[in-house]
Amino acid sequence: MTAFVMPGETRDLGTPAREGRPVHLTIDGVAVTVPEGTSVMRAAAEAGLAIPKLCASDSLEAFGSCRLCVVEIEGRRGLPAACTTPVHPGMVVHTQSEKLRRVRLGVMELYISDHPLDCLTCAANGDCELQDMAGAVGLREVRYVTGANHFEVRDTSGQRNPEWRPVDESNPYFAFDPSKCIVCNRCVRACEEVQGTFALTLEGRGFESRVATGGADFMASDCVSCGACVQACPTATLQEKSVIAQGLPTRSVLTTCAYCGVGCSFRAELQGDRLVRMVPSKEGRANHGHSCVKGRFAYGYASHPDRITRPMIRDSIEDPWREVGWAEALAFAAGRLRAIQQAHGRRSIGVITSSRCTNEETFLVQKLARAVFRNNNTDTCARVCHSPTGYGLGQAFGTSAGTQDFDSVEASDVILVIGANPTDAHPVFASRMKKRLRAGARLIVIDPRRIDLVRSPHVAAAHHLALRPGTNVAVVSAMAHVIVTEGLIDEAYIRTRCDWDEYLAYAAFIADPRHGPEATELLSGVPAAELRAAARLYATGGNGAIYYGLGVTEHSQGSTAVMGIANLAMLTGNMGRKGVGVNPLRGQNNVQGACDMGSFPHELPGYRHVKNADVRAIYEAAWGVPIDPEPGLRIPNMLDAALEGRFRGLYCQGEDILQSDPDTMHVAAGLKAMDCVIVQDLFLNETAQYAHVFLPGSSFLEKDGTFTNAERRINRVRAVMRPRNGHADWEVTQMLANAMGADWRYGHPSQIMEEIARTTPSFAAVSYDLLDQEGSVQWPCNAEHPEGTPLMHVDGFVRGRGRFIVTEYLPTDEKTGPRFPLLLTTGRILSQYNVGAQTRRTPNAQWHGEDRLEIHPHDAELRGVQEGDWVRLASRSGETSLRATLTDRVSPGVVYTTFHHPDTQANVITTDVSDWATNCPEYKVTAVQVSLSNGPTDGQRARAARAGRSRRILPAAE
Repeated sequence: MTAFVMPGETRDLGTPAREGRPVHLTIDGVAVTVPEGTSVMRAAAEAGLAIPKLCASDSLEAFGSCRLCVVEIEGRRGLPAACTTPVHPGMVVHTQSEKLRRVRLGVMELYISDHPLDCLTCAANGDCELQDMAGAVGLREVRYVTGANHFEVRDTSGQRNPEWRPVDESNPYFAFDPSKCIVCNRCVRACEEVQGTFALTLEGRGFESRVATGGADFMASDCVSCGACVQACPTATLQEKSVIAQGLPTRSVLTTCAYCGVGCSFRAELQGDRLVRMVPSKEGRANHGHSCVKGRFAYGYASHPDRITRPMIRDSIEDPWREVGWAEALAFAAGRLRAIQQAHGRRSIGVITSSRCTNEETFLVQKLARAVFRNNNTDTCARVCHSPTGYGLGQAFGTSAGTQDFDSVEASDVILVIGANPTDAHPVFASRMKKRLRAGARLIVIDPRRIDLVRSPHVAAAHHLALRPGTNVAVVSAMAHVIVTEGLIDEAYIRTRCDWDEYLAYAAFIADPRHGPEATELLSGVPAAELRAAARLYATGGNGAIYYGLGVTEHSQGSTAVMGIANLAMLTGNMGRKGVGVNPLRGQNNVQGACDMGSFPHELPGYRHVKNADVRAIYEAAWGVPIDPEPGLRIPNMLDAALEGRFRGLYCQGEDILQSDPDTMHVAAGLKAMDCVIVQDLFLNETAQYAHVFLPGSSFLEKDGTFTNAERRINRVRAVMRPRNGHADWEVTQMLANAMGADWRYGHPSQIMEEIARTTPSFAAVSYDLLDQEGSVQWPCNAEHPEGTPLMHVDGFVRGRGRFIVTEYLPTDEKTGPRFPLLLTTGRILSQYNVGAQTRRTPNAQWHGEDRLEIHPHDAELRGVQEGDWVRLASRSGETSLRATLTDRVSPGVVYTTFHHPDTQANVITTDVSDWATNCPEYKVTAVQVSLSNGPTDGQRARAARAGRSRRILPAAE
């Protein structure tokens, strides 16, 4: 594999970059010009002049504790630290002199006198800044007599050294060896400044100074294992266990994380083809060198023994699997699909694309449906998460995507988070958000649950509107009512950018007293005074940015809520500049890209309706086949049609609809009714229980392509290692298409991107060469925007004028009552990802080994439930059992659980109620009852038995 690393990305310039007017100075006789506020250290580094340092890093604010970076400045007494000294016009700096050499040598001598000199056997040998700086200052001997220190078990008198502490190996991913700590404070500052968790501290003074976790060990502390401390540590004090076990990497490949929609850039560092560690890239424009526990450490699933690497087939879902070669598996699959179409028509089969696969792979899967199957039966997992975003924002603004880049949050004055839990689901962006909040921005949280952002160390929401699940539209409309009736609108913006007549009609509707906070308080449970205060803050607090998630979209009125949010932004003029906008936080790594690529049954790539003849003509010319003008089936329609006998074959790439989609029994029945189900994935997932063909997939580490993150940023994915199954996912789709009679001849994903660019206006200028040159770009990227578009709707909306849409609140059909008096809502947790297929096969399971039901102590007491008890969770759709956790994070009357573990069967409980416009399921509102249980239900035991039978694999033939 060829290494690809952005130029200069591993170089540390000592202190962060600044913006300001240019300042001219001289360093070691070299004329230097840098922005005002830049440190002498960074100015020297930018001029190619290295100043020794230990406590400084360009990801952290200057601290000035190590005293190794002292310099001489003409006209100034003493030896100031270069990291904490800002430049000024005409400054003359000397970084090299005999005096400086002696001082630095003495400082380094002190550090080394209290450090174990086991360099040859140390895991950081060759990657240790202390070692490097000792060489840089010319240290050759240490004159101090060994005395009390921090690295020997016993002191000079033979007594046990009270300062000595053993290595903390409690964290599954890294070790903390206090004997090697030089107390530079970089780990503490990284935890504070970069991550914002404040899990580490420096306790004691002088010789007794030490880094402490606030708990018995790292696992017992507030540490979230983001790796920022490991990244910041200049010695082997904090070191990845993979490096300790395998040694240092020898090469690296720049790629993109395959977890959430933040789209972090990483350097995959390897020895040969063996991955040693993932290091977040400072050049990554989505993450700027930060990471979370999943992206940084949870990559081990790619080599897990559960992976299936050979194709398998079986005649009946009751049979064991039989391993076969690729040719036989594809011939079997194609034969069955052709037979189905001959018997039941060309619209009797379809595809489901994956939000975990690349844009190129997803493009080919929808092309398979349209150009080979000759129908529009293509859908994606966005159906069950963000399809209301596509519809709602498309109706209001003219584009189905977020309006800002992530950097925009740094200019926000008021941040409104509704139906999202960024610290758990989008942790790297959450860290940036928390940093802005600590700098003075105000926060409004609208969520039934008290998420971490509501109240955590150094961050607290100005307002938490703990609404009743299912009342988002009522609350958003009440906020709009306040803004309109109290004259808080931005009239100039509305007249200039929006349709004024539509606004007047909307204003008349929203000003009706029935939309006021007092009228909606009984519906939502949100105190009227609190809601009015929140609305006023958003409207008058400066730049207001809205970030929302699945707690908005996964409702029967998900599309209505999205349009209501768009109304709020337009009412207040919070569009078209930094610090504002409407920003959906996408759950999976390529949800945005899967939608962009035409995965929906009514849209071709670029969100263009299949009914438009001019759009169809583009693809008919490119593909040489007619395109069906009739929209295809959505996932729920596929399952319904299967039970009716009209839909008989499915190719499902990278999605596990049996675990992730609602009303599990209905999904199972639909799959069971099909004649051919083809699953392409890394593992034998839940959906594979009903599959006839299993095509092994490739992980993100084994493929080339692109992902598009939540900010419309197109990032390159580069192969780190060869596919264990022999083929990348796009190759498998091409082989299936050709087995069906096509003649596809793609040789590399770059050729697929060339086709995307030729046929999709918003991607017109995108190419691998551009992405390699720029690092990443945000669509639209075309002749008008050759380097991409960080901010949308700056001078006007894509649709022309912004559209105000009436948002009538309609209560969900899912009602509580005597049988089901509680409301269940669902969500995610930091350590796990989606259905857990990847993260459950890593040590992340140590943080979240099972899904639990959060229940308020009041509701628990009424039912005799205590912490850790097994409880029965029942709804009108089904029942399951899981353990209970008592917490006041949820309000009385509301319970909450995650869905990361298949044995929980959380979606047995959820109903078939869905969004009126898009069929997005209403995961967030299910009427339930909770009672004590003796353990798993009969249904859970039956699922486990069925899953066990479906995983039987016959020994390969000799």
